[in-house]
Amino acid sequence: MTAQAAQAAQAAQAALRLADAVAEQLATPDGVFLPRAHRQHLAHGLPGIALLHVERAAVGLGPWQRAHDWLAAASREPLTSGPDSHPFYGAPAFAHALACAADHLPGAYRRALDALDRQTAADARRRVDAAHRRIDIGRLPTLAEFDTIRGLTGYGAHLLRRDPDSSALRAVLGYCVRLTQPITHDGETLPGWWTQTGPSGRPDERFPGGHANSGMAHGIGGVLALLALAARHGTFVAGHDGAVHRILAWLDRWQEDTGRGPAWPYWVTRAELRADRLAPSAPRRPSWCYGTAGLARARQLAALALGDTRRRLNAENALVAALTDPAQLKATTDNALCHGFAGLAHIAARAADDAHPSNSGQLRAVIPALLAAVHPPGTDPVHTATTLIQDEERGPGLLDGAAGIALALLASSAAAPPRSAWDACLLVS
Repeated sequence: MTAQAAQAAQAAQAALRLADAVAEQLATPDGVFLPRAHRQHLAHGLPGIALLHVERAAVGLGPWQRAHDWLAAASREPLTSGPDSHPFYGAPAFAHALACAADHLPGAYRRALDALDRQTAADARRRVDAAHRRIDIGRLPTLAEFDTIRGLTGYGAHLLRRDPDSSALRAVLGYCVRLTQPITHDGETLPGWWTQTGPSGRPDERFPGGHANSGMAHGIGGVLALLALAARHGTFVAGHDGAVHRILAWLDRWQEDTGRGPAWPYWVTRAELRADRLAPSAPRRPSWCYGTAGLARARQLAALALGDTRRRLNAENALVAALTDPAQLKATTDNALCHGFAGLAHIAARAADDAHPSNSGQLRAVIPALLAAVHPPGTDPVHTATTLIQDEERGPGLLDGAAGIALALLASSAAAPPRSAWDACLLVS
């Protein structure tokens, strides 16, 4: 074994030990404090933590009873549905976690999951109808109308996994196509996903005239990934390819050269749109939620759907460049799945699974350093797990906390995709 291979194996083993320690400390919901507002939340609460135990059970690392206990705790109180729910909160969030378990337990949870699927599809159709009415009268969208976390892209992710030939999914995809078409507002031609707010979804004086969000979590990156994944599954709607090309053309227009490779902005402001150039900025972290890592994966998926080898290679090269750029890595300051080193390792692993043979090895080669950034070999996994779970700001949840870090470490350390498709909600697979 070469020294490089030995270091990679050491990093993978350290990562697995940390994932095991997190799972052991989150073995039962008893004694785990979560704010009441987070209990139904996939990002921060019980459904997201359940996914850790579902995945571990699916790969034979833990008992199914633990997954069941967390799912039972998540459904102990009535689940929010309708207008007050969204893909990461309430019934749709719980449906994702339950579906991940049900895939491996034939017949289990069938009645509950059927009811949740019907509710989720009905909610998606109502939202699509409202979005079309908004477009018909020439108004701009809100981020929550279309994004992955709160909007129709997130609903599409669930429908694609649960019922990829459904009319509900086709309705969502048809809306996504329409969202990519230009819109005229206040005499200016804007991309159809332009919002009048800041990235928080609220009015922001730093964003006069609004912005076009690029991210996977809240922007057009998630829409691109959904359209690409649907196409790879064989589910198309009228204008599907044209919408993919429009998003890619927008991202091509705003691509920057970092000196080490291409990067894409988190967003484009009205002033930048009018000037047709981005304002100078410091290097930004290449995370899943925003930035080059998530967008490179979305572009890779789009290239695979289109059969565009050149674009596929460019996306993979951009991801390698971002994950080896000291400036971008320095801007990455935490370990979270959403915007930290664990998420970068997970994206690298998923992209490597689909990469051109000339790039697969390069992508896998960057993973050990990312794993070591999360949990350096020789570090006490039990102490690290305790610190992560007790972090008052990030907590034990999926997107920012310990469960998501453990899931990403587990997937990145194994030479195979997740068995439970827990990451389908992120639109990276």
